[in-house]
Amino acid sequence: MPAEQHKEQVRANLKVGVLTASDTRTADDDLSGAAVRELFEGAGHQVTYYEIVPDAPARIAHAIIAHLPTLDAIVVNGGTGLTRRDTTADVVRSLLDKEIEGFGELFRMLSFEQVGAAAMVSRAVAGVRQGRFIAALPGSTKACRLAMEKLILPQIGHIAYLLAQ
Repeated sequence: MPAEQHKEQVRANLKVGVLTASDTRTADDDLSGAAVRELFEGAGHQVTYYEIVPDAPARIAHAIIAHLPTLDAIVVNGGTGLTRRDTTADVVRSLLDKEIEGFGELFRMLSFEQVGAAAMVSRAVAGVRQGRFIAALPGSTKACRLAMEKLILPQIGHIAYLLAQ
């Protein structure tokens, strides 16, 4: 399919969720969650769900499973690194019906251009669960903006279109 046709096959005004996985963030200092919400809304989508949950696998999974049926997509930020508490990527991967492998590959490539070899420790992941898009991003606001601006926002309308088929 030509790239031009992809631009025609999009869904707009999606209902999206933003989930921050953090033991330390509050609504007042969740800059990454705020950036993801701002970027979604600036692109014409509705953020109908936002929550901060602790870095606990059961809490992250419950939040995704409970809210995803009312959404077209959810973006989780935080918990994609290598520390013992970084479980978001593992939780999201375990919930996926299909992984979009290129997402993580492209995110790390783009991140490498900004931060060098440190990009290799990011375990950012995206995929599909029950016809809805899920992405797990690092907790860094700069990383969230990178993923949203370069990967998610340019494709989310087309991904939602494909998943509705």
